[in-house]
Amino acid sequence: MPHTVALLAAASDGQGPGNTLRIVLLASLVGAALLAWFLLRGYRNDDHND
Repeated sequence: MPHTVALLAAASDGQGPGNTLRIVLLASLVGAALLAWFLLRGYRNDDHND
């Protein structure tokens, strides 16, 4: 956890919280996309078992 805090602090060093918010937003979008893919993959496999 301290490494993550240091990384975010270094990313926001120059311009305030702007870069940190971009990093957090990008990570959230990637996580949401992976979660949606995982869930939809499960539903697709269930449809083929009928």
